[in-house]
Amino acid sequence: MAVRYRRLRRWPVCAAVGVVAGAALLAGPGHRGGSGVNEDAKTRGPVAAPGSVTAQAPTVTPAPFPAFGAYLDYSWRGVAQTDWFSRWLGGADLRVGRTYLPGDLWSNIEGAPGFLDDWADWRRERDERIFVLNVPMMERNEEGVSDAEVRYLLRRGAAGEFDVHYRRLAERLVGLGVPDTILVLGWEMNGITYTHRCGPDPEAWKAYWNRIVATMRSVPGQAFRFDFAPNRGRDAIPWTECYPGDDTVDIIGMDSYDQPQGMSFDEQVTEPYGLQDHVDFAEERGKPISYPEWGLFRNGDNAEYMRHMLDWMDEHKPLYNTLTDYCPHGVWQCGQNPQAAQVYRAVLYGRTEPVPPMPTPVPEPTPEPQPAPGCSSLDLGDWVEYWIGGEPCVRDDWWPDDWWSDDWWPDDWWSFSW
Repeated sequence: MAVRYRRLRRWPVCAAVGVVAGAALLAGPGHRGGSGVNEDAKTRGPVAAPGSVTAQAPTVTPAPFPAFGAYLDYSWRGVAQTDWFSRWLGGADLRVGRTYLPGDLWSNIEGAPGFLDDWADWRRERDERIFVLNVPMMERNEEGVSDAEVRYLLRRGAAGEFDVHYRRLAERLVGLGVPDTILVLGWEMNGITYTHRCGPDPEAWKAYWNRIVATMRSVPGQAFRFDFAPNRGRDAIPWTECYPGDDTVDIIGMDSYDQPQGMSFDEQVTEPYGLQDHVDFAEERGKPISYPEWGLFRNGDNAEYMRHMLDWMDEHKPLYNTLTDYCPHGVWQCGQNPQAAQVYRAVLYGRTEPVPPMPTPVPEPTPEPQPAPGCSSLDLGDWVEYWIGGEPCVRDDWWPDDWWSDDWWPDDWWSFSW
């Protein structure tokens, strides 16, 4: 399909350098992705209070369930709100956390000090959690750079000029104890929004992707997985023309929003380069799929889309999915989609990963008491407990089995003359 949309993420300059308490008063930047018609960055609606949407009875879905989460904010606030989002979902197990590196400056693409610390802490709390990080391939990534300049930059990247930035990012992630991060590198490359787009020079783009992956994989201790995630549909260029090869792609993802206006979910499945082509393309290569970004959009509060998309993911079992949860796409932080929110909450309410049964513990035999080192074998009397070098030597055979019984002790034991 032709160019359909454009969404921008407005990053404050040097926003990633540290986190201060006053940041809690600032709204995080909006995000959509893709290409086409200019669209102002969306302003988040107020955070919905847990329980503000009436839940229907939970839908029972056969396990195992796909790992899921939501994009709630790019900063530490996204970590803090994950727990509240889980409570709204009846304690559902949000195993996936996702954020973005700002694409304004190379220093931020490297992962500025302090920016990723809270996300790394969240990931390390539980082994089964998945941390997903969107990584720009160019600085000035949302500044409307011309095709000619993009082509020039892609060729510089393919020649290795920007390797140092990705080596620093890899070292930072390993140093933070999150060497298994999933990296959504150069997302939505088949659109026209981002400077890291593929269209101006697909061959240079693929060579540059491969260069970044090789650079990051060369860092000792890394276990990264690289997620190739285009927009659903053809967009500005077929995403298959940007695919860099099986050797450097671990996951084949897709960002899929409810658009364009009037398109049914069935059409989103069957359109060229749509949901079915995505699943088939990955299956042919033996790769898992993912949905790093998905949610409502051009068709408003579309409960039917929400139900079908959740069913699609339960059927095809992506490695992970993360709903984009702010207006107009979301269901918890966006109050304008109550019907879709009710469906989302009903389907995922209380959903947790199946937990394997714990093995039955085998009791260990109680060891026989042994004399402490240095105890004398001298018989000092049946009742004696004595100490040598701070260790007790006790004659256990003197005490009767019912010594604790009230019947055994005389009533006037306290006045007994020793």
